[in-house]
Amino acid sequence: MSKYLIIGGVAGGATVAARLRRLDEQAEIIIFERGAHISYANCGLPYYIGDVIKEREKLLLQTPESFKARLNVEVRVFNEVVKIDREKQAVVVRNVETGEEYTETYDKLVLSPGAEPIKPPISGIKDPSIFTLRNVADTDKVKAYCNDQQPKRAVVVGAGFIGLEMAENLHHLGMKVSIVEMAKQVMAPLDYEMAAVVHQHLKTKQVEFFLKDGVTSFKREDGVLNVTLQSGRQIETDLVILSIGVKPENKLAREAGLDLAPNGGIIANEYLLSNDENIYVLGDAMAFPHPITGKLSNIYLAGPANKQGRIVADNIVGGNTRKYKGAIATAIAKVFDITVASTGIPEKTLKNEMMPYTANIIHGASHAGYYPDALPYTLKILFHPENGKLYGAQMIGYEGVDKRIDLIATVLKQGGSIYDLQDIEHAYAPPFSSAKDPVNQAGFAAENIVSGKLKIVSWDEIHNFHSDNIVLLDVRTAAENELGHIEGSVNIPVDDLRERLNELPKDKKIIVYCGVGLRGYIACRILTQSGFSEVYNLSGGYKTYEHSICKQSNEDIFEANYITKNDHIYRGKANNGQVVIEGAPVKTIQVDACGLQCPGPILKLKQEIENIEPGERLEQIATDMGFMKDVKSWCNMTGNKLVSVSAEKGKIKALIEKGKKLQSSANTSVAQSKNKTMVVFSDDMDRALASLVIANGAAAMGSKVTLFFTFWGLNVIKKSDRPHVDKDMMSKMFGSMMAKDAGDLKLSKMNMMGVGAKMMKKRMLAKKVDSLEDMLQTAMENGVQMIACQMSMDVMGVDKEELMEGVEIGGVATYLEEADQSNLNLFI
Repeated sequence: MSKYLIIGGVAGGATVAARLRRLDEQAEIIIFERGAHISYANCGLPYYIGDVIKEREKLLLQTPESFKARLNVEVRVFNEVVKIDREKQAVVVRNVETGEEYTETYDKLVLSPGAEPIKPPISGIKDPSIFTLRNVADTDKVKAYCNDQQPKRAVVVGAGFIGLEMAENLHHLGMKVSIVEMAKQVMAPLDYEMAAVVHQHLKTKQVEFFLKDGVTSFKREDGVLNVTLQSGRQIETDLVILSIGVKPENKLAREAGLDLAPNGGIIANEYLLSNDENIYVLGDAMAFPHPITGKLSNIYLAGPANKQGRIVADNIVGGNTRKYKGAIATAIAKVFDITVASTGIPEKTLKNEMMPYTANIIHGASHAGYYPDALPYTLKILFHPENGKLYGAQMIGYEGVDKRIDLIATVLKQGGSIYDLQDIEHAYAPPFSSAKDPVNQAGFAAENIVSGKLKIVSWDEIHNFHSDNIVLLDVRTAAENELGHIEGSVNIPVDDLRERLNELPKDKKIIVYCGVGLRGYIACRILTQSGFSEVYNLSGGYKTYEHSICKQSNEDIFEANYITKNDHIYRGKANNGQVVIEGAPVKTIQVDACGLQCPGPILKLKQEIENIEPGERLEQIATDMGFMKDVKSWCNMTGNKLVSVSAEKGKIKALIEKGKKLQSSANTSVAQSKNKTMVVFSDDMDRALASLVIANGAAAMGSKVTLFFTFWGLNVIKKSDRPHVDKDMMSKMFGSMMAKDAGDLKLSKMNMMGVGAKMMKKRMLAKKVDSLEDMLQTAMENGVQMIACQMSMDVMGVDKEELMEGVEIGGVATYLEEADQSNLNLFI
């Protein structure tokens, strides 16, 4: 009779035990688990905490008693294996409750220890309100704390899949949730521009998140836990969830002399054997060559662990006959209303491995647009530029994301290509898909690129092409162009392009873009077949470009919140208990713009609002995510009032009150305005001083003042103690030639290699004139709005982290909106 020992349960270990018994009825099988639970739904733990899963018992899949009764497998909970003696084929086991140690021998040993949460040595990390989440015991602690203490604010450290699931579930419990992530994006398996879609969605849910920032300490003061970040910010909270990441639990393997990968994973061969012929490895702790890169990697997912368990059992009983092919890390997560999924490897990994690749992004709808409630998706695939072999895919949407990523993963796992995506035959009816499914469309678009019918550029490459030899061509409608466009582009709608070809030079590169890429492709084909040789389409269109270049983080949104004696959270200042009562109901019409892509929802809004009277309201629902931003700009430009805008389950709902028509006369509202705007282009010390003297003077007289810092003017608002920021070569070169901060500025005349600037500072001190740095601080305190030009930051290589606190990031449209409401506009 054979004797099999299994260290660790859950997905891997429990699966091995069950399969072993089905294959060998006579064997002695023992599972050791140092915790209380042998088989549980660890992927469901966040949803139990958030009360989405109501009953705790539903998480417990098997118990020691059920395993014994059904499978005759002995499960020893609260028993931890502390040593492996490979020579004697024995393990030393400690009873966690009694401390007693004993020895068990084995014929075959299975290691399934899993991974352990990373818990860095941060000051104050042992505070009782700080938790990690790995197992049922951790879950019970968090759940009990939430029920007993009723926390109102929570901080989640780490924005991986589990971190975001916890953020959503704590938000579901009514907490104000702040996420802290040291990387520049959430969800590491995604590429940046795909993570940007998640960032924008989190903003619609009023989740506060800090990117490129880490925790330096936790400190409890007056009953409140203060979380201090690397940026110097402090967040007050009642609860902290650490979701920084995990690492393979390898202590036993390491001490037993088993081979480990550089990242600590226990190396297994194709039969899932370690370097000991009697010890098998599986699950989160196992390192195995990745099917695409060939590099040793760990896959922290339940699906692969279950499949590995079956293979291990078959090889133990039947000899080493079944080979494991590796996992491509197909993963999916629910993040509030959206579904986020990935398979294969991302673009950043392909770059690091120096593998030739092409990436393309498409946008579309979950099913036929003419059928109600078609919701948007974004799909990115990565493939070999010559033969089209698939490397990976990422998809974000509201419906049908799971089945699309599964189709792609199936092709990818079989070593397939973009041509296999084209050939997939899917079940089609209007409520479920389109005649050409998104997966088919991704394959068709990729074939155009591989075959040379289309050349593309990505959102982050586009600025590299800016020069006298480039033309940026926007082929959207004029209405779309007015709502936002890439700086420096010319607008020729695609339907007018054939008649206006003579407006474009044939000796320059032409980069075409539209909303999502389709019209851009059509325009590229027109141009290419009309004698234009260097024509490129912007992959993902303006939609991807805008998501990627806009502000990603969502800091300080709870800054004005306060908790009163009734333990409720309020925003702003208390109003002495007064309640504002709404007046009589306002006539409101309903408009359905679902399924329309930009600029459809705005055009629909413009058309319908003409049919109501000033003071009446229109409620429009749209599924184009760009509508949430566009409706705000449209209302500002047209004089209508945006009463509210919200996002729920893939639908944007906007309530607009019709205003009176804007008057064009010069002596109307703008003339009566006291607002002042200034463009600060120069970083000359004297010109910067003049800007701030005027700004502070105007603010003191009650004016709203906006300073728009562009190009060299960005140097005026740099921090004096700027953090280290990783930059590319060009950005570093610009940085070395620019002033470090306001104290490093030169005079426009008589600078005399810096002597003049020093004389000016000395003179100002003698005359008791505030320094430039003091003037900046005064301006901030006086409410002067300071906006840094995003485009200038990109060109000059200036990062947001280098700028003073309180400086906003915006584009030219932001400035023009302020200028439109001002009676004074200066360029300095």
